[in-house]
Amino acid sequence: MEKIGIIDLGSNTARLVIVEMLGDGHFVVIDQIKESVRLGKDMERDGFLKPQRIAETIKTLKMFRKLCDAYEIERIIAVATAAVRRAKNQRSFLDEIVANTGIKLKVLSAEEEATYVYRGVINTMDVPKGLIVEIGGGSTKVIYYNRRNLLNYETLPFGAVTLTDLFGGDGMSHEEQTKKIEEFILEQLERIEWLKTIDPETQLIGCGGSFRNLCKIVKMKKKCPLSILHNYNISTEEFEDVYSMFKGLNLENKRIKGISMQRAELLPSAFAIAHSFIKHLNFEKMVISACGLREGIMFNYTVPLTSEKPISDVLTYSLQTLVKYHGCNEKHSEQVANLSVQLFKQLRVLHKFPRQCLKILKVAAYLHNVGTTIKYYDYQKHTGYIILNSSLYGISQRDIVLAALVVSNYKNDDFTLAELAKYREFIAEEDVEIIRKLGVILRIAVSLDRSLSSCVQTINCDVLGDSVIMKTELESDASLEIKDALSAQQDFRRVFKKNLEIL
Repeated sequence: MEKIGIIDLGSNTARLVIVEMLGDGHFVVIDQIKESVRLGKDMERDGFLKPQRIAETIKTLKMFRKLCDAYEIERIIAVATAAVRRAKNQRSFLDEIVANTGIKLKVLSAEEEATYVYRGVINTMDVPKGLIVEIGGGSTKVIYYNRRNLLNYETLPFGAVTLTDLFGGDGMSHEEQTKKIEEFILEQLERIEWLKTIDPETQLIGCGGSFRNLCKIVKMKKKCPLSILHNYNISTEEFEDVYSMFKGLNLENKRIKGISMQRAELLPSAFAIAHSFIKHLNFEKMVISACGLREGIMFNYTVPLTSEKPISDVLTYSLQTLVKYHGCNEKHSEQVANLSVQLFKQLRVLHKFPRQCLKILKVAAYLHNVGTTIKYYDYQKHTGYIILNSSLYGISQRDIVLAALVVSNYKNDDFTLAELAKYREFIAEEDVEIIRKLGVILRIAVSLDRSLSSCVQTINCDVLGDSVIMKTELESDASLEIKDALSAQQDFRRVFKKNLEIL
C-alpha cells in the first residue's frame, strides 16, 4: 500500500500526518506527530522569521523526515501557511529548510489555504450551510458555503499567536487583553460585506487547534464518555463558560489537563476571536470540525475529483473506508446495509421511526462484523467499540452512540440501563426502543446474507393482523438464510408485538 507524508507548517505548530492509501479513493491516517515551533512569534515587529524559531523548525522537520524514512515514504507533501507567506526572509528560510532537511515547502496562498480547509470540512461533514472559522497562529480564515458550494472567503492577517503578541504583556490581565482583541476583531468583521448577507440557517463550524482544545475542555467538564471531537456541538452558553474561565486564569501557575502550556497561553486570544464571531452573527451554537487543511490536502491527492465536486454521500464514503481498512467483505457489508434499509422501509408502519434513524441502521449494518478483526467471540462488543472510536464522518455523535449500541446488542439484546446512564448526554430512555427494534432488523438482515452470496435480492413485508409475512425474492437457494433469520422470531415478537414468517 502506498503511504504519503503530509507536513503542515503553521505559525504556531508543525504537524506531520502519515496517510495510507487503501485504493478506490480511500485513505486512513496511520500516524501523526506535532511540535510547537512558534514560527510566527515576534514577527509583528519587523516581518522577519527569527533565527531561534527557524532553528527550532529545522530541528522539528528533521524529526519528521526521520519518521517518514522509517515508513519508507517517498512522497512528502509539505506546505507552509501564514507566517512563511508573510515573512520578508521567506526565500532564505525555504532554501535553509531544503539544505538541512531535503524537504521542499510549498507556501500556500491565502486562497489555496482557504480552499483546502473548505475541502477538508465539506468532505467530512453533512452540514448544508456553514460558516467555517479556522483560527490559526498567524491568520484567521472565514469561509462561507451554501448547499455545499463555496461562495465567499476572507483571510484575516492575524491569529492566536499574532494577537497574543500584539495585545499581551505590560502586566495586562487576560480579561483586559481579550476585551481589546474583541474590539479589534469586531472592527474587522464589520468591513466584510458578505457576512451581512449569509443565510440565517447557516451553522458556525469551528476548525483548527483552538476549537479542538475548546471541545476537549467542554467534554472534560461534562465527563463525556466519547473522546472523538469531530461533529460535536457546543452551545454558546458552554463556550461562554469556558471563555470566562480562561479570562480569569493565571496560566503561568495553572496547568489544564490535556492542553499543552504552549497552546493554553494562546487560547484566551483564540477564544476572543471566536467570541467576536458569535457576538457579531448571533450564533446560538457551534459544531466542531476535527478536519481541515491537512484533510483537504489528503482528499485533493487521493480523490482528485473532490477539487471540482465534494463527496455527495459523506457517511457512505466514510463507512466504505472503514470496511476497507479492517479488511472486511465489502460485498457482504453492502448487502447487509441494502437488506437493512429494505426492512426499515417495509416495517415503517410498525416502528414509525423518522428517516434520520436510517443513518444509525446504515452504520450498524455496514460495520456489523468489523469487530471480528479483533476476535470472533463477542465480536459485536468489539464492533461497538470500533464504531465509538473511529471518528465517522457525516453523522452526529448521538447517532454514532446509538449505532454502537444497536450493533453491540443485536444478537443477544442484553442492553442494560447502565449503558443508558453512561451515554445520558446523547440518549434518553425512549431511545431504548430504537436500539432494540433496529437491532432486530439488523439481525434479520445479517441472517439473510448468512452465506455471503447475496442470494436474497428483495424483501416485501405484509403486515396482516398479528403477523408479519416477509416474502423474499431469490437468486439461488436461501434455505440457510431463512432458517437463520427465523431464529429472530422470538425477539421480533417481543419488540414489534407481531409473529414473524419468512417465505
